[in-house]
Amino acid sequence: MTGSKWQWLLSQMTRKLWFRTSLFALLAVVTALLSIALNQVITLPASFNVSIELLDNILNILATTMLAVTTFSLNIMVSAYSAASAGVTPRATKLLMEDSTTQNVLATFIGSFLFSLVGIIALGIGAYHEQGRIYLFLVTMVVVVMIVLTLLRWIQHLSVLGRVSETTANVEQALLDAIQKRGESPWLGAHPWSHPESKPRDSKPINSPEIGYLQHVDMHHLNKLAQDNQCSIYLARQPGSFVYLGQPLAWVCGELPDENELTNAFTIRPERSYDQDPRFGLVVMAEIASRALSPAVNDNGTAIDVIGRSVRALSLWGELLAEPPKKTQFPGLFVPALNCQDLFDDVFLPIAHDGAGQLQVQIRLQKALFALASMHPKLFATPALKLSGKALELALTQHYTEDEKSQLSQLAHQVADKSQKG
Repeated sequence: MTGSKWQWLLSQMTRKLWFRTSLFALLAVVTALLSIALNQVITLPASFNVSIELLDNILNILATTMLAVTTFSLNIMVSAYSAASAGVTPRATKLLMEDSTTQNVLATFIGSFLFSLVGIIALGIGAYHEQGRIYLFLVTMVVVVMIVLTLLRWIQHLSVLGRVSETTANVEQALLDAIQKRGESPWLGAHPWSHPESKPRDSKPINSPEIGYLQHVDMHHLNKLAQDNQCSIYLARQPGSFVYLGQPLAWVCGELPDENELTNAFTIRPERSYDQDPRFGLVVMAEIASRALSPAVNDNGTAIDVIGRSVRALSLWGELLAEPPKKTQFPGLFVPALNCQDLFDDVFLPIAHDGAGQLQVQIRLQKALFALASMHPKLFATPALKLSGKALELALTQHYTEDEKSQLSQLAHQVADKSQKG
């Protein structure tokens, strides 16, 4: 969570589709050529002979089949991404593209194709002698078994790829991972900054050089600058914030380090990322619910499912904040905590607005707020109370019967009573 910028960039690179594919392709080429090298080192007893025609036929079948299967799989992936963008939210497509199962499958298919291609070429130029052909045959059998297992796994995965429930589960997992990392280090390893609404005394701003979303903050780099220059740095913007030219990213108290060195610690991109930004996961969850509640879809079940997943995620946040870390990893830095009201507004406010006319959604929302206020009253009592009142206000403008309005009012009163006791 608080890794350096280079570690973060490396983790971003390893999630790309081309990375695993390139590794598998390189491994395939090395494996095909390894049989030639082993022929010079190890001699197997000539208990059976592998003909050139047999190997050539097997490798040709593999090369032809894997090329067709790879093309088919890519078409399936594009269709799944389009379905997820249209039926869930475009912000969830990135998670599908980083899906490890899909990447492993494509890497296996492309790697097998290259293995076969290199094997055919080496076989044609006479690089394999009798011993080498035995090694190549054994490795080819291993590749065939691996392809069969991958195909079985791929068939199972295709049954859920791009579906609303599966995509929502992926978003929830990304949200839980982000909350887990941020909850273990609520101030990103720095000292808590209790009053971020006002700038520190005698401080100088470090302004944003770009327009976009703050994706990552290199806390190691900032802390080193603070220690080297004997100053304190207050983080003015959280990861996930939209920043613009001239907006302060941080405030520096003391000797001002080189401004370019400071701004290099902030990675600003056109889109938000899940890594250091738990709020983004909540925003995406709300988008899924809002899409489901639109008149064109009218899927209350998905919205109710999102509410349940959001309760689970926020409950984890409450559990982690119940025991904040006692050690400070970056003593020269100060970071404000995430505002619980913002977390509630990110996910529940759009659902309250778009689902104002859906009784089942409103009932589930009030019960979810009651549950959160009950589990973590110190953190969630106030935001739950505010969201409950806002949701009730929106619901009462709809065409509900008096009994239905009374039911919603009673649920809201329960949230208010629990919040007051908390």
